[in-house]
Amino acid sequence: MLLPDELMRAISSSAALRRPVPWRAWGCPRRYAGIAALLMLTLVGGTVAQGAGGKVMLARKYRTGLTMVYITKVSTNSKIDSTPPELKNFFPPMPTDLRLNQQSTVTVLRVHPDGAADVQHRFDKFEIQADPASLPENMRDSITQAEQEVSQRIVRQTLTAHYDHDGKLVDFDGADTFFRDIDPPVREPLLQMLRMFLEQMGSQSLYPGHPVKVGEEWTQSLDAQPLKNYPFQVGGKSTLHYSGKTRYQGVKAAIVDYHFENALTPAMAGLRKDGALPQLEAMGMQLDIHITGKGQGRILVALDDGRVLQNHSTLHQTLSAIMKGKEGFTPPSGMLPRLEILSDTEMEVDGNKP
Repeated sequence: MLLPDELMRAISSSAALRRPVPWRAWGCPRRYAGIAALLMLTLVGGTVAQGAGGKVMLARKYRTGLTMVYITKVSTNSKIDSTPPELKNFFPPMPTDLRLNQQSTVTVLRVHPDGAADVQHRFDKFEIQADPASLPENMRDSITQAEQEVSQRIVRQTLTAHYDHDGKLVDFDGADTFFRDIDPPVREPLLQMLRMFLEQMGSQSLYPGHPVKVGEEWTQSLDAQPLKNYPFQVGGKSTLHYSGKTRYQGVKAAIVDYHFENALTPAMAGLRKDGALPQLEAMGMQLDIHITGKGQGRILVALDDGRVLQNHSTLHQTLSAIMKGKEGFTPPSGMLPRLEILSDTEMEVDGNKP
């Protein structure tokens, strides 16, 4: 995902549409930008059901000291389209094929009286691999170097995530050390990617709040207001289906199939930080930017405490940004600039006890 302020700088004037804007003028190393853009689009089974009878209660129950090791594999393919076509030239080369391999050790540090918990995440492995063929030849070495630097920075780092009693992510601490030397335009999408990963680890918007039987469906709202580390207003709904029981590495588990749709809109207050939005509005234009997503998957949930054992999913996302004219405004070219980034992602998360 390209950050809103970057997008506005690229399309905020007709002059900008006629000549490329140096990436250094944005205060961000170009080699990081394509990786950060694609990481932001990534981000949110194969087991046969056994046994059918009775209802089960799916609920998160944290236990101090419980440790799980999660191996995560993400594969993302994307493309970018724009009107006019030259608009794409203002953005850094973005890999069309990206792979992420990650291993993290997750430990419950403490459980509070109300059922909330502080959970430590230690990143044991973090590898990004972009397809060199999708990048200009003169950028391949720098992109490879950027991948290695990001991996080295994150590996062996830890952070503490704070979840409420339902597994909803409240906040997290420690991520500042991950990205302290990375420029803000790149640090922001990495933080947002990290937040989405932590939300999945907490099984946010999964538990029904009552016993369910095989074949039963329930829905969960995905609505959320912008937060400090995730400046987007989120709207949407997920539909979940209890498909039966199974065993995963000796652990009794519930099989939950799901599909969802959501839409993300950036907080306008954040877009005004660099002054670009007021300038556009003074020119008689307004920026309409949103991200829509649609996905499905299967998750295995431990019956004893509701922890995630496995989560396999696919996701399609579209980032769309268009400059619209207010009443009476006519764009000089007669055509409103538009940018669209499409991505398809497959994610596999598998948990094991150490």
